[in-house]
Amino acid sequence: MSVLTMFRVDGKVAFVNGAGRGIGAASAIALAEAGADVAIRARTVGQLDEVAEAIRGYGRRALVVVADDSVGDDDISAVNRVAEEFGRLDILVNVVGGAMPGPFMRARDRDFEQAFQFNVMTAIRLVRAAVPHLLATGDGSVINITTAAAHMVGRGYTLYGTVKAALDHATRLLAADLCPKIRVNAVAPGAILTDALAVVMADDDIRKSMERLTPLRRIGTPDEIAAAVLYLASPAGGFLTGKIIEVDGGTQVPAFEFPIPDL
Repeated sequence: MSVLTMFRVDGKVAFVNGAGRGIGAASAIALAEAGADVAIRARTVGQLDEVAEAIRGYGRRALVVVADDSVGDDDISAVNRVAEEFGRLDILVNVVGGAMPGPFMRARDRDFEQAFQFNVMTAIRLVRAAVPHLLATGDGSVINITTAAAHMVGRGYTLYGTVKAALDHATRLLAADLCPKIRVNAVAPGAILTDALAVVMADDDIRKSMERLTPLRRIGTPDEIAAAVLYLASPAGGFLTGKIIEVDGGTQVPAFEFPIPDL
């Protein structure tokens, strides 16, 4: 097998949760370009339809699944629907998550609980639902999208960094529980030019500061995260499990500094 062939996922079925735009959309399209049929899930139908069209442009099948985040059982039914429609499931990519950074003393218990549910429990529910289908293939792969903030220290990141750190360690623990037939890894992006960051990047001073704090002196792209996802999903990453791949431009501190004063 040639090295380039190892990055192919021909005949595989992938489910990308959070694929409406940004990293999720780029990951879904990359998997399709590499040969996989792809199911995509998010809240906005219009965004999903655009991604599905791009997937079909590579000659692959696409399935649109609209998310209902208010119902936990929807995560389970979504996975089962993908397996029923395509007849198998080989790759699960969890992209959903996020939380608003800010001063620690303004974060309420409910904020932490909601962030944990959204960032950690959604991924865990999807993995649990996917396990029987992934076991059936004998070579399943789960990729969680975390964040550089999970292992860096900066003011304003206590809530977001804490829940993402939980997802990082859940990735390692799931890898131990599910090996050897299912590999579980994660990608930890740094500052990536998604729609969410575009508003901030419109401010030249903020953009220059973020570039200065990034050793490679630029902001990353969704395609660069998608490339890491494809690596972990494909035979090329077949000897990795329980690992967090940092795709962050070499940053050691958060690229965005919050001007939070001393107490």
